[in-house]
Amino acid sequence: MALIVQKYGGSSVADAEKIRNVAHRVVETANAGHGVVVVVSAMGKTTDGLIRLAHEVTPTPPARELDMLLATGEQVSIALLAMAIDALGHKARSFTGEQAGIRTDAAHTRARIVGIDGDKVRRALDEGLIAIVAGFQGVTDEDDITTLGRGGSDLTGVALAAALHADVCEIYTDVDGVYTADPNLVPDARKLARISYDEMLEMASLGAKVLQARSVEFAKKYGVPVHVRSTFKADPGTLVTREDSRMEAVVVTGIAHDRSQAKVTIRGVPDRPGIAAQVFGAVADHGIVVDMIVQNVSRETLSDISFTVPRADRPKVVATLEEVARRTRAEDVTFDDRIAKVSIIGVGMRSHSGVAARMFRALSEERINIQMISTSEIAVSCVIEDKYAELAVRALHEAFELGKENAATA
Repeated sequence: MALIVQKYGGSSVADAEKIRNVAHRVVETANAGHGVVVVVSAMGKTTDGLIRLAHEVTPTPPARELDMLLATGEQVSIALLAMAIDALGHKARSFTGEQAGIRTDAAHTRARIVGIDGDKVRRALDEGLIAIVAGFQGVTDEDDITTLGRGGSDLTGVALAAALHADVCEIYTDVDGVYTADPNLVPDARKLARISYDEMLEMASLGAKVLQARSVEFAKKYGVPVHVRSTFKADPGTLVTREDSRMEAVVVTGIAHDRSQAKVTIRGVPDRPGIAAQVFGAVADHGIVVDMIVQNVSRETLSDISFTVPRADRPKVVATLEEVARRTRAEDVTFDDRIAKVSIIGVGMRSHSGVAARMFRALSEERINIQMISTSEIAVSCVIEDKYAELAVRALHEAFELGKENAATA
């Protein structure tokens, strides 16, 4: 008998009929002799609706109270799913994040898991029950409710699988696996049977929406196999697992894109030690994540520093940098919200040369200008104008022949 953690996203439990369908799938797994822990998101767009309601009450809801509000969405889902399972003749017990022993730090709306005491969940399993846990939430040592940020239910599922030593964590969603590119943009995008933790982590952090990046980090750290599957089909999905030697035979595994970034530039910065620390220290003080960074060659003892941040954080970043510019006597601060990031990802890049050149050539042939470039061991990313994002994804997918089963090597 295996222990299986199943996570169902908001689209999978969007209404009563879908909740009953999930209940059938869960009971089938239990009837096959497996222990089952189910992690559930809030129904459909519930979280978005609650956030909207909070901002109708006040433009600046306190983070602690926002978490108190948002956590109610998952509590509705777990109770309804437990009822649906009970109606099918199988006993289930629902747990909030606190009841499931999920402890977090106190960073409200973006908390990090610091530990899980899964004793109550284990006891439920020992009694032959299906355990249903609210995703996306936990509790601090002071018993304040917290939420884990967007996609946090993925993290809940993987973390519970690690804590309970589950055999696999199955992530059920409205797509049937991980594709070589967004199939909505690329008609011949191909579903991958397997992908390494590192590749999935890069794809998630570079814009692919299938899995939350933090959940992939957790899975890699604790060696949790993650199976991405469709709620609505019985087909096998994509297994996210440890890298093996066959994976390096393919140069590029997938293409990711992100249209939620903005570029900010502080121009005419005095070129002296400590300036970059002032710039990025001020941004870090607001808890804002900086992505790509470019500093130009000094001109007359002045430099320009450009970097990308989440578009939603851009106004705060610009206001912060304008203050830094006044202190350091920089010229000004500019920004561009009309950018996109396109990336190629693959562990095969470690052992093949010419990959970046091939990417740049493909973009050049479509007359797409590259504004910024960043690289890692298994990824190359370019910032381009937003209007060219879809064209760039299709061009790169074709250039690396990702529509074929045996994608091209360099």
